[in-house]
Amino acid sequence: MNQLPAIDPIPTVADVERIAALPDPVIRNLLITQCYHELAVVMTTRTGVNANWCTFATWASKQAGQTIRKEDVARTLENIVLSAPATAQAEQDIVASAQALGSEADEAEVEETLADLLNPLAAFDRASAAVGRGNKKVYEEIGREFARFVELCLGDAAFDADNLARFCAGLRPGEPPDGQDYLRRAFTRYYQALFESDAKQRAELMLLANIEIGFHEQTRLQPEIAVALNAAFVDRGPFRLRLIKALFPRRAWLARIRLFLLRLFDRP
Repeated sequence: MNQLPAIDPIPTVADVERIAALPDPVIRNLLITQCYHELAVVMTTRTGVNANWCTFATWASKQAGQTIRKEDVARTLENIVLSAPATAQAEQDIVASAQALGSEADEAEVEETLADLLNPLAAFDRASAAVGRGNKKVYEEIGREFARFVELCLGDAAFDADNLARFCAGLRPGEPPDGQDYLRRAFTRYYQALFESDAKQRAELMLLANIEIGFHEQTRLQPEIAVALNAAFVDRGPFRLRLIKALFPRRAWLARIRLFLLRLFDRP
């Protein structure tokens, strides 16, 4: 029977599944980060000071928590609004264009309309939701496999090819994002590292395993990464139409015609 390292608590597959199922993304993220830390510590009892993927995942999950709690996005917006001259210039250009097209709204009303339409809080929500989904997505897959590896393999006193094969049998064949071949390679290297006496060889095995899991992780996360990075962008066409309708509530159709003619003749 395998003897696990004397670390308490040792996260189990059931723990990972329970945490991943939590509906509150903020609480879930905090527990994910803590669980990654615990898994990282347990791994080091056999691999020494070499960092494993969970070491980096702890930091990444903590950083993700700032976006999930909407802290970093708020700071970024504050810096842009307070320090970027382009922001004030853009507002002035829109005010001038609106007045040139016959809008009755004054500068304050135009600025208020812009704030309502741009709705930066919605961008915070989109980024937070995307990062929260990604945090959960990675944890419920890779965190679960680390917990399973700790349970099945970490206590082996000698290299057991059959036990390693039993662990790998639980991984889906194929390339990411759907397959788990890179995870199979990575955990095979982690297992080899448990019994490698040469420190340099052990460090190289750990490094390659970390890179392989990182590649799998980033491939799987690409949809959520794209949504989070693009959360602040606005589709120009629909935004322009909403802005015209808001600034010209009774004559939006006329403003659209004038805007079309101005652009047709290369007028600003």
